[in-house]
Amino acid sequence: MPTIDIDKQELFDYLGNQFDTASFRELCFEFGIELEEDSSEKGQLAEGERAQLKIDIPANRYDLLCFEGVSRALGVFLRREDPPTYKVVPAAEPHRITVSAECAQVRPFVVGAVLRGVTLTAERYQSFIDLQDKLHHNLCKKRELVSIGTHDLDTVEGPFTYEAQRPEDIQFVPLNQTESMNGRQVIEFYEDDQHIKKFLHIIRDSPVYPVVYDAKRRVMSLPPLINSEHSKISLDTRNILIEITATDLTKVNMTLNILVTMFSKYCNEPFTVEPVEVVYPDGKKFVYPELEQRLMATTGEYLNGIVGIEKSNDEISELLKKMSLEAEVQGDKINVKLPATRPDILQECDIAEDLAIAFGYNRIPRVQNNEATVAAPHPLNKLSDIVRREIALAGWTEALTLSLCSHDNNFAHLRRKDNGDEVVVLENPKSSENQICRTLLLPGLLKTVCENKRYALPLRVFEVSDVVLKNAAVERGAQNQRHACALYASNEARFEIVQGLLDEVMKSLNVVSVVEANKGVRYCLEEADIPTYLPGRGANVMLINEDGSSLELGTIGILHPEVLGNFDLKTPVSAFEINIEPFL
Repeated sequence: MPTIDIDKQELFDYLGNQFDTASFRELCFEFGIELEEDSSEKGQLAEGERAQLKIDIPANRYDLLCFEGVSRALGVFLRREDPPTYKVVPAAEPHRITVSAECAQVRPFVVGAVLRGVTLTAERYQSFIDLQDKLHHNLCKKRELVSIGTHDLDTVEGPFTYEAQRPEDIQFVPLNQTESMNGRQVIEFYEDDQHIKKFLHIIRDSPVYPVVYDAKRRVMSLPPLINSEHSKISLDTRNILIEITATDLTKVNMTLNILVTMFSKYCNEPFTVEPVEVVYPDGKKFVYPELEQRLMATTGEYLNGIVGIEKSNDEISELLKKMSLEAEVQGDKINVKLPATRPDILQECDIAEDLAIAFGYNRIPRVQNNEATVAAPHPLNKLSDIVRREIALAGWTEALTLSLCSHDNNFAHLRRKDNGDEVVVLENPKSSENQICRTLLLPGLLKTVCENKRYALPLRVFEVSDVVLKNAAVERGAQNQRHACALYASNEARFEIVQGLLDEVMKSLNVVSVVEANKGVRYCLEEADIPTYLPGRGANVMLINEDGSSLELGTIGILHPEVLGNFDLKTPVSAFEINIEPFL
């Protein structure tokens, strides 16, 4: 959980001086944050030192990462103030940031905003800097996704450009320095800096570095590393330009919204922000920030049921105001307006959580559960245990392999082609071995046999686990499917052994071969040309229903020598893999 330090007396003054440490700790608990430490309780403070409160903040509450956010949220919670309304005030000539096409190589997105007529004190300035650091560490993923630049607007001239230049062509004086440097020299200069060096790897090896210029071609910032000394913010700054570059458009909008909503409080007209227009290389124009409230519909029945209380829709609406959520009752529905400060609210259950906090967890009535239930295994897990037991009793060893694998292991190494509508691909895999969710258990078992070649043959291994398949018909776009796979490796292929095991598994599920019965539910092997297996040595496993319709369960056969070579195996291998869910 992120931790913030807040001046004790300043916060208590803001809240009306009605708390001591013990009562404030209780308030924090009720609100869903935690007072970790009060520095004044540790002993004598040094002369001139002010007591600090160390507060733990939930990881998804980015709006509480500074004094402004915590004090405002607690003030609304205590009904000392109303939630503010944030406004984007159009300017006669809004500032513009033009993005060059080369930025797509490094950090393709940029957003901006202007805080006009800001009054800064030393405390406010430090809070502004601290919030940026907290956001960089949490929401911005240590500047990998998003990096923030803030500038004294009166020291630069628009329109601005966001470009990607060769590092040798970028020349400026970095923040708090006196000598001009180019991009390469900046990297070298900050190699030993305890703060900046943690971010150098983000652009160090890039052929071009992102850079923001003003109309006179003066460098304003070199994201994600450092701003320019020329546009440095001071206590005398009255107009602040915020530019934020990113690789993730969602995260950059969240970051901008948090920053401007927290500190627009200090503008001449509180809680107002001037927009910035961003023009991309394709001519598309966007105006930021986007502070419009999101609308989420819910019902009192749902919220009461989740929390365990009985409140009318009007009472629920009043309680949600304590959490800075505006709600309107329309018949049986409650339309909740979510402010730009609350990107953490994604579903109705998040509103229910805020309702529980507003009502008070300690006040939720304790109710005895009068529903009598009897525990029972999940049908699919019960079926899986039947299959596992049958195969294990036949003398086979169970393996548990990884759900993620490489694309080649799942396709090319099995001589299969990816048709594009089967596999779920990870967007940012950490390694080549974890690129996709497996669609077959066979690659994992082949890797298991490869790692255990030193043991005496035959090797008989099996697995009963889930695979993941794309399915556009379901909401999440993918679904799990329970498979059973068995693999026999020896000096001879011995196809009859895996076929015999398959027959035993089917019998345990009350399914017999067509050789033994010509009616009822039965199964058969249907010859097929399957690239994974030797030609003429592969077949589809077919389930035949009582009405004569058939369903393909999986495949069985002797693996192709090329497949064995791809998994560094030199002994023949026979295997089968079937979907067991049709037997539910």
